[in-house]
Amino acid sequence: MRSAVIVFPGSNCDRDLAVAIEAVTGARPAMLWHRETELPAGTDFVAIPGGFSYGDYLRSGAMAARSPVMRAVADAAARGVPVLGVCNGFQVLTEAGLLPGALMRNAGLSFICRTVPLTVENSQTLFTQGYAAGETIRVPIAHHDGNYQADAETLDRLEDEGRVAFRYAEPVNGSARNIAGIVNDAGNVLGLMPHPERAIDPVHGGTDGRRLFEGLLETVA
Repeated sequence: MRSAVIVFPGSNCDRDLAVAIEAVTGARPAMLWHRETELPAGTDFVAIPGGFSYGDYLRSGAMAARSPVMRAVADAAARGVPVLGVCNGFQVLTEAGLLPGALMRNAGLSFICRTVPLTVENSQTLFTQGYAAGETIRVPIAHHDGNYQADAETLDRLEDEGRVAFRYAEPVNGSARNIAGIVNDAGNVLGLMPHPERAIDPVHGGTDGRRLFEGLLETVA
């Protein structure tokens, strides 16, 4: 699988994602700087990492969403290439219009960093087929603006169309309906606030995130 990790000024989880992808696929991803205008030829998978792109100026992910590389990412997504946005990457995807809704300040107005239980709501997406529907997994979070919000009509549509991929199994940050991750209408773009790339090695406390990358590899390969 040929993958690419997008790197913005302020990204700090790009190496984490790259290590996770290489550990599962055996191939090192291309590290693509935000000023690039094209993805490497034959890219099968794009990952947008966590961090504080552009220092979170204006709004988290707002400036990154307008960087040159995101036009190439949007074009790839339109062709069906799988795109994963983790934490700040989720924020970038909403700001770029690739996913609906917005990520607001946590309800408690504080940074949260801990491992939380997630419920797998839909196990039939490119990213979740390694899990069972209704399964509870444990994945780390580390965010200040992870409170997912959308209007009631959008939330109902996400629910009705099975586009809620992951849900917090307990209240975490005030997210509407405890939503932790959603997919686009085509099912090839996933925004996820928790960090699956930090849950792939037993020495890090758990491996529940590994199956996300393994399932994706099986599909793409």
